[in-house]
Amino acid sequence: MARTRGKEPLGPAKKGGRRRKVVHVFTEGRVTEPEYIKIVRDRAGVTGVEVRIANSSAPGSQRKPIKLVEAAVRLMREETREAKRSGLEKKFWPAVWCLFDRDEHESIEAALKQADEAGVRVAFSHPCFEVWRLLHHKPVTGTFGGVCDMAAKRLPFAGSAANLKTVLPEQIPAGSYAEAKKRALKMNAAHDEHVPKVLRDPYTDVFDFVEQGMGVSSY
Repeated sequence: MARTRGKEPLGPAKKGGRRRKVVHVFTEGRVTEPEYIKIVRDRAGVTGVEVRIANSSAPGSQRKPIKLVEAAVRLMREETREAKRSGLEKKFWPAVWCLFDRDEHESIEAALKQADEAGVRVAFSHPCFEVWRLLHHKPVTGTFGGVCDMAAKRLPFAGSAANLKTVLPEQIPAGSYAEAKKRALKMNAAHDEHVPKVLRDPYTDVFDFVEQGMGVSSY
């Protein structure tokens, strides 16, 4: 009999019924990224993916990129073993993602390398997640010099928002995803191909998480 977590069986659904793929997400931010994810989920409605914030109660000391990846790798191993043991179809095996920024963190390269070797996906932004938020409103050019505040100050609501870490639905205009992705691809392509993404300022590939992680193609 398949083992369970809570009330949800991990084994194959009975009588040919489908089950949703579970995606565990470790976020650097305690507020910004989880609130953004919730907005996207609410707008997208039911998809073939169930997104779970894996570190919602983690303290700040455990939210550095290398710490996120270490925890994500452990969970990835556990979830993969459990999926195999319970005979779950491979297309429904849980996936693990990390969302983190360049900021001024140490061990970024090591974190990305460790994640890649373990099959953990990473959505990365330089200098920070606010670049992705900004792209929902306008193109991004130039450089931020690795300073996140410079990106945050360009947000059109920066002067009126009491706390820029909070993401409100009206700050992510409905129907803005396609244009945000288009702008991100153009922004990323402005860097020479040989330049690693950890040195690309600005840069973001959060759209990969939206589509490949959350199973959402528009919002």
